[in-house]
Amino acid sequence: MLIQEDAVEIEVLLKQGMGVREIARRCGVSRNTVRRVRDEGAARRYRRERRESKLDAFVGYVRDRLAAAAPSWIPASVLLREIRGRGYTGSHSILRAYMATLRPARVEEPVVRFETPAGRQMQVDWAEFRVDGLRWYAFVVVLGFSRWIFGRFVEDQRFETLRDLHVAAFEAFGGVPREGLYDNMATVVLKRDADGQGRHRFHDGMLSLAQDFGFALRLCRPYRARTKGKVERGIRYVRGSFFVPLRAEYKQRGEPLTLDIVNARFAAWQAEVANQRIHGTTGERPCDRLASERAHLLPLPGVTVPPSVRELQATVAPAPRPATPLQRPLAAYDAFSAGVCP
Repeated sequence: MLIQEDAVEIEVLLKQGMGVREIARRCGVSRNTVRRVRDEGAARRYRRERRESKLDAFVGYVRDRLAAAAPSWIPASVLLREIRGRGYTGSHSILRAYMATLRPARVEEPVVRFETPAGRQMQVDWAEFRVDGLRWYAFVVVLGFSRWIFGRFVEDQRFETLRDLHVAAFEAFGGVPREGLYDNMATVVLKRDADGQGRHRFHDGMLSLAQDFGFALRLCRPYRARTKGKVERGIRYVRGSFFVPLRAEYKQRGEPLTLDIVNARFAAWQAEVANQRIHGTTGERPCDRLASERAHLLPLPGVTVPPSVRELQATVAPAPRPATPLQRPLAAYDAFSAGVCP
């Protein structure tokens, strides 16, 4: 078989004006081979014989998963975990190279991150998700030092929901960070700079919660969501590596996705994937960094969160209805009028 190097040498000697017989003798090939290279000319392209790839058996699965997720995208790390569970033994780079042929490269704007010491800050935000006409919200908290993620999907963004999710996050952390960073949530801040620069008017319920648990309320700079970039990036990670693959999975099955299913899978994903991975910025696993960060968190106060006004109003018992019926039998009127002369 003619190898690429011999074909190139023949083309070069032909361009130099050497005869077919001399080229065949010098290169150790037949004259017909030299004539074939000459006749094919620039149209000739050497193609190496394609070797079988370890990914070949999983190409269909990868394409189907990406098609089900469209127009969103499933990261290679997620698909790698899935196909390894199906027997794939190849490398991450093979999968990434193949997926690069299916999607144009995306240039992301560089993000400047500010590191905070252990126990100092948590970043909090909501993310909206739409599923089959329903609107769900993901509450996501990221600890600034460890990058440990806590989250849960809910149906509303009311203060009572936000309050209870904070308590659940603190219990999951095993302590309370010294400050929480938020954007302009209506359930957190009522008016920015209400009493001067940096003196905001906060929601009474959030002030009470912060006082009970001992953390400070901080707001990110207006119109600069990147000042809480850790949770913003965490939300993109949740959306791309958890929610989009899960929604695609249930779409392929033809089964409805419920809030209970999402939260059960979300809790498992946080414990087994998100907080176990090697974080790209810190180079460590969030679960390992949380172990050291817990020593710097404030202890849980052990207080019972008081109910809100809305909850108190919802528990007020309705006024009792009169036990005596409004309509009485005729015999009752006869007894009442007995002895009265007409």
